Amino acid sequence: MPNKESSRKRVRQNERRNTRNRAARSDMRSAVKNVATTISAKKSGEDLQKAVRAAQSKLGKASKRKLIKKNKAYRLQSRLMKAANRASKTAA
Repeated sequence: MPNKESSRKRVRQNERRNTRNRAARSDMRSAVKNVATTISAKKSGEDLQKAVRAAQSKLGKASKRKLIKKNKAYRLQSRLMKAANRASKTAA
């Protein structure tokens, strides 16, 4: 345990940030998985588009907040769009 007051404050800040970042990262991963389950359930195009938009938003925000790297966000968004387009073609 730190002795100085500034070090104690730093520990408190890190714990708060860690909790917030973990929740945001989990939310982002859940949104990406939601797209996969929507595709596998063969839901309508509107549901799929809504899920993809939500996942893209979460990925962009995570990238902006430095929870994931920028290129990883781009890569995951690209894969989501490719999968969604493939699913909508097979459904049509």
